[in-house]
Order: sequence, then structure tokens, then C-alpha cells
Amino acid sequence: MMRIGLTGGIGSGKSTVANMFRELSVPVYDSDLRAKVLMNESKPLQKDIIALFGELAYLDNELNRPWIAQQVFGNAALLEQLNGLVHPAVREDFIVWSEAQKASYIIQETALIFENEMESYYDQIILVTAPKTVREERVMLRDGVPKEKVQQRMVHQLEDELKLAKSQFIIENITLEDTLKQVRKIHEALLLLSDSGQF
Repeated sequence: MMRIGLTGGIGSGKSTVANMFRELSVPVYDSDLRAKVLMNESKPLQKDIIALFGELAYLDNELNRPWIAQQVFGNAALLEQLNGLVHPAVREDFIVWSEAQKASYIIQETALIFENEMESYYDQIILVTAPKTVREERVMLRDGVPKEKVQQRMVHQLEDELKLAKSQFIIENITLEDTLKQVRKIHEALLLLSDSGQF
């Protein structure tokens, strides 16, 4: 069974693409969603987060998300420490999840494959791209935030140009109809690769 990494910058539409693969009966692991679940349900991870941030990190056993966001905003070192706790927990959770799947290939949807130098964990990588202006507009509309806020978030992600050379498949996500055609084509290619065993 092949492990595929699905990634893309903020506003690229990787979640939309992930859903298209789900509709083709491909098991997809949502890293962001699972990270949120684990931060609330994993006792060892909770303990580590409290050790890092103090008791205010949780309110009534729920992660105090706004307060945490406030602490890490503009503090790259603290954000790195938090990611250093969450990412290994997500990785472990993904491995357990993947072992329970029965499919030719599975997908892990995750934002920072290249930023965290995780390429070697996957047999193939799919990069979702879109023009920067399109991505900015999508995030502004989705999150109700001004352009400057979106640009601040984008600063923490590598430019698509640097990711293209490291990705085996590229999806340019501009119109849904065209994106679906690209997803189906990649799906067929991945099924062939999986059958051949040459991945």
C-alpha cells in the first residue's frame, strides 16, 4: 500500500482536493483535524502542552485555543516547540490509522511536508497549487480576515516554486471541474503505480 502526501499552501484548496479523492473511495487522513482531536484527547500530549504553556493551556479539559494562539503569535521559537510536540503525535496516529486501511493507496493531507522535511515519509507527493492572488482571496473569504493577515500566514510557508521540483504530481486548483479531471487522472496513475509495485 502506497502512502501519498497531499500538500499545498494556505488557500490552495488541498481540502477540496482531499474530498475529491474521498469520493473516489480513497482513505484520506486529515492531519489538521486529527491534531485538534489529539490535543484534546491524548493525555501524554496534554501533559506536554501544559508543561510548555502552563495550566492556562486548557479550560475544562479543552485546549484553550485562542489563548495558545495568542502565546505563539510572533513567537517563532514557541510555535516550533508546540509543533515539536504535536507533529510526532500526529505522525504516530497516522501510522496506526494507516495500518487499519485496506486500499491500493492512502493519503495524508498535511500542510507542511516540505517545511518540516518530511518528504521521505511518502511514496509519492501531490502538490496543490493556485495563483497567490486566488489563494489570498479564498482565505480572506473563508476566514473573514484582511489581506495583510493572510500574507502574514503565507510567510511561514515555502513558495510553490520550491515545492514543485520535490513533488511527483501537481494539481492546479482554479476551477472545480478542471481540478476534478486532474484528480481522476492522478487517481488512475496511482492505482497503476500501486499495482506495479514500482513506487
